[in-house]
Amino acid sequence: MNKRIVISCLVGIVFISGLYFFAREPFDRFNPWIEQEYVYVEVQDQPKDDDGRYKYRTQGVTESGETKRVVFSTSTRLQQGTFLKVLAKGAYTESYELIDEGEMPSK
Repeated sequence: MNKRIVISCLVGIVFISGLYFFAREPFDRFNPWIEQEYVYVEVQDQPKDDDGRYKYRTQGVTESGETKRVVFSTSTRLQQGTFLKVLAKGAYTESYELIDEGEMPSK
């Protein structure tokens, strides 16, 4: 009986770990322990094609100066040097808005 419990727990841990690594965006979206925060981004990289949309994976900075990676997609291609305020929850991006350079955090 104890052996079944241990094996079941291990299978559950492996399954949840797999979800985290292979489906991180949906996992972060519904994870109650991850808080939403704004991440400020300057678009520098070229996007990847995402079924007719443009997918960006880039580094940004929070208001406290912490570096975060964000992933978001757009229906139009953004020019390099475009500044964005991205509402992110882990790897999941809920929304973004275009901002001026002066609205970027000073850190």
